[in-house]
Amino acid sequence: MSDFFRKPYSLPRPFSIRIGSRLLDLSRPKVMGILNLSQDSFYAGSRIPDSTQLIQAAGKMVENGATILDLGGMSSRPGASELTTEEEIKHLIPAIKNIRKEFPDAVLSIDTYRHEVADAVLSEGADLINDIRGGCDLKLLQLLAEQTVPYILMHSRGSFSAMHQPQSYTHLVTDVITELQNAIKTAHEAGVRDVIADPGFGFSKNVDQNFELFASLEEFSMLDCPLLVGISRKSMIYKTLDCSAEEALNGTTALHMAALQKGAHILRVHDVKEAVQTITLFEKLCLPES
Repeated sequence: MSDFFRKPYSLPRPFSIRIGSRLLDLSRPKVMGILNLSQDSFYAGSRIPDSTQLIQAAGKMVENGATILDLGGMSSRPGASELTTEEEIKHLIPAIKNIRKEFPDAVLSIDTYRHEVADAVLSEGADLINDIRGGCDLKLLQLLAEQTVPYILMHSRGSFSAMHQPQSYTHLVTDVITELQNAIKTAHEAGVRDVIADPGFGFSKNVDQNFELFASLEEFSMLDCPLLVGISRKSMIYKTLDCSAEEALNGTTALHMAALQKGAHILRVHDVKEAVQTITLFEKLCLPES
């Protein structure tokens, strides 16, 4: 076959982030497993009702190859109720203690946008913060800088209650990249060393906007930082396929492969085993002799 028709596959641009005394190598894609303490999560299969099931779910994710566990104390689905800071902390602290006891070497991410929550969970051994509100809390950035904590910065617009409403963009891809660039710059200026960018699929974007953004995912390489993609079982998949979130695994896997081809470093997922298998096959395409 002529080289003209060959489609090259390549591993993402190499990055590493510092987690305590360790370096997490992102030169090969990694999987982040989702653990939801809230019973209000959009996908019923991700809800963790008690500590026993939390340890079972976390153990299965670690066994299946998750590098990072992402723990959320408050649902961020469309229409979800915003918990108080105290309620969010109350959900998270016992869970962190239990996971740390059973899996002391696990990389533990906490899904929060509040500096008070971040302060509490970092004191209990959390490793990084996953912020769905894209750097709105300057006190959070200062805290992460002081403690040299990696930061996942997701694109969204508006308050907690408004961030799921579709927004108007002059040029969608350019606008999202520019807003992420500005937020990353603010984080670096505050002293945050390691930033991971998340385009924010499902936040402040409708289904068509999500796919337009996804189609240009490779352009996010200009942000000069690792790229996290969180599309697992989201409405852009199940609405397009006219199915439920429970039936959206196959569509999720298809888009995960496309995300890897477009340079994703981390896949944030509900289904760890399938995502790890997708990465294994992708790497075989990139390195056929491995």
